[in-house]
Amino acid sequence: MENPEKTATSWESLPSWLLTQTANHAHRLVAEGFSSVGARGYHYRLLATLEQFGPASQADLGRRSGIHLSDMVAAINELADRKLVERAPDPADRRRNIITLTATGKRQLRRLEKRLAETQDELLAPLSPEERQRLIELLSRLLNHHNRRTGTPDEPWR
Repeated sequence: MENPEKTATSWESLPSWLLTQTANHAHRLVAEGFSSVGARGYHYRLLATLEQFGPASQADLGRRSGIHLSDMVAAINELADRKLVERAPDPADRRRNIITLTATGKRQLRRLEKRLAETQDELLAPLSPEERQRLIELLSRLLNHHNRRTGTPDEPWR
């Protein structure tokens, strides 16, 4: 008699199922990695976006980081409370704030990048460097295709 725990069902080999299950593991690993250094994914995205593009309004930062404006204020408050970013009125339009990365924020970003690299290695452990690169290319191609079909702009790491 077959062991039902050892027999894969037909849906377990579907690409959508495999992608979803792998994404769940990826999300858990990244969340645990960031949590180990007192951060969340939003923190990384905001700090990395500020480093790449420089000071920005909350609205621009939200667009560039892919974080919805309704979540932006709370995330910026968390970073500002920890002195990772500074928020100051825009001299050109005092109704909006400009967010700037601090030196402390840059140090935290380096810690987050280190944890993220470790997480990627853990997630992709069974793959060779060539297989990892090929997986990235294939996933990027799929994502770009579906973003174009739905009109979703290509945005950094969601």
